[in-house]
Amino acid sequence: MSSHGGGDGGEGGDGWRRLDPRTVLVAALVMAGIAAGAGVPVTIGLAGGRPLWQALAWVLAGSLVLIAGGAGIDYIRWRRTRYRIGPERAELHTGLLLVKRRSLARERIRSVDLTANVLLRVLGLVKVRIGTGEHSGGGESTLEFDPVAREEGERLRTELLNRAAASTSPGPHREGELATLDPTWIRYAPVSFVAPALGGAAAGGLMQVSEWFGAQGKLIEWAGERFRDTPVVWVVVVLVAGACAAGVVGALGLWVEMWWNYRLEREPGGTLRVRRGLFTTRSISIEERRLRGVELIEPIGVRTLGAARVDAVATGLAEDDDSTHADHKTLLPPAPRATAEAVAAHVLREPSSPTSTARLTPHPRAARTRRLRWALGAALLPVLVLALLGALLADVLLLCVAGGCAVVLLPVAVLLALDAYRALGHGVSGAYLVARSGTVRRTTVALQRGGVIGWTVKQSVFQRRAGLVTLTATTAAGEGAYSVYDAAEGEGLAFADAAVPGLLGPFLERGGGD
Repeated sequence: MSSHGGGDGGEGGDGWRRLDPRTVLVAALVMAGIAAGAGVPVTIGLAGGRPLWQALAWVLAGSLVLIAGGAGIDYIRWRRTRYRIGPERAELHTGLLLVKRRSLARERIRSVDLTANVLLRVLGLVKVRIGTGEHSGGGESTLEFDPVAREEGERLRTELLNRAAASTSPGPHREGELATLDPTWIRYAPVSFVAPALGGAAAGGLMQVSEWFGAQGKLIEWAGERFRDTPVVWVVVVLVAGACAAGVVGALGLWVEMWWNYRLEREPGGTLRVRRGLFTTRSISIEERRLRGVELIEPIGVRTLGAARVDAVATGLAEDDDSTHADHKTLLPPAPRATAEAVAAHVLREPSSPTSTARLTPHPRAARTRRLRWALGAALLPVLVLALLGALLADVLLLCVAGGCAVVLLPVAVLLALDAYRALGHGVSGAYLVARSGTVRRTTVALQRGGVIGWTVKQSVFQRRAGLVTLTATTAAGEGAYSVYDAAEGEGLAFADAAVPGLLGPFLERGGGD
């Protein structure tokens, strides 16, 4: 990627194109929505001290100014933005006072993603995001054309990713459709971590909206009247159950929005394409030559139902993704484990997924002791705090709560610690290094051995006494580092040396000679 200055070209001259002119309409409609949303509480507030018609007139006048201002600014942006796709570079010129001229070398372009929210879909538009997969700050490795016609977006994606067929390993894995949505997968949505978060957000949103309309006190009073003769414990149970129900409904709705019409395809030339979305549609492309492996993600709720999610471990994804769409690396939503393993195998062009065929080496019992110690410490901390406060304040209720927490938290902590220990494992399966860890969020990564560029060996004082070591494989793909936690010292070092021969060996030999 490079940024450079260049002469301006007129629309249509030398291949220069403008964004779709309907971008001005999009801006006007967005501003109208903002004005409508803000206008209701503002009108209610103004109507308290003046006639209703006068409050409406002020709000309508402000709304017109807001809509005209937003549309005018976007008109200037449209007039000052041009792009072209040349034989060697993709170029974008934009800006009024601060003119930006940026370009990407076509041979370095690795992704062309198309996104369209419900408004863009109605108007037949998409936002095109072109990325190189390089890690550079300030978005210098991406270009955004926002928006263009849907047909133009597809043309850009096809043209920029249309390379000669990549060399791939022989095998039965086909091009075309690799996976499609099974509606029964929605059953995994309520057991995800999203559900309780959405439940809490719903409760907070209800309180916030009631405050906007000056009805928060009445809402609290109404709830108090309903639970006037109800014990506190049952009040808490009912409120928690209500929040959980709202969270489940929200999780189901979010799943439908994110994964509606999901399809995973392999296109000619070695490109994986994920298409999904109900209101906001997304088309995400990942070149197979960027792929360094896959990761099976099993949150505890999903895992109890025998399901897993498949993520890509690929170079440049962390940079290409924006913070609002961190799920761009997901190739398969939570699905039955057998389906996830089959999709991973197809993606890697392997007869079977390394995550299922690797014989993982178990870790020493000292690793179990460490996890039990951590879990019990985390569970005992709130119990001790509550017990201490109860003793200092002579509060029987606090002491009872401390006892209840001990009865509930300690067995759960022990179970989670034992499960975390059973999850530990590492091994080699063909060309892949496989590592597994975690309990609340169990992950199994299959990383190409050739993609490992370094090893980091960590050993705390307590690990040294227990004969354990943590090995971290460094790579340019995915999260950048994948760890094997609390392996036996000798066996772990030998594993790292055998998995990537020649990378760690010289240091081991030097250590042996000291």
